[in-house]
Amino acid sequence: QVQLVESGGGLVQPGGSLRLSCAASGFTFSNYVMRWYRQAPGKERELVASITTTSLITHYANSVKGRFTISRDNDKNTVVLQMNSLKPEDTAVYYCNAWRPSPSLDYWGQGTQVTVSS
Repeated sequence: QVQLVESGGGLVQPGGSLRLSCAASGFTFSNYVMRWYRQAPGKERELVASITTTSLITHYANSVKGRFTISRDNDKNTVVLQMNSLKPEDTAVYYCNAWRPSPSLDYWGQGTQVTVSS
């Protein structure tokens, strides 16, 4: 059974940090590109960061560049999103996603709430 379980969300003040983790099971983690998405109330889900299978390439949304860092551990089947200098506009539900293009497979976690507020 495929599972992606996010953790680490919560309430933080502006300028603070949070570390989101996603634990994967039930599939060959090292074969999948891992991505973090977020969805704020009333907005479309947006891609925040992605990392290729061997961590060679990472990609970030312009809005988080220089503040967020994505990393993965293929031995532990985990992907982490380190979020620093958080802003109120980072408030959203954050989702872990595993994707491979061929054959096309796409798995999602249940999401974890991040709230940035004073």
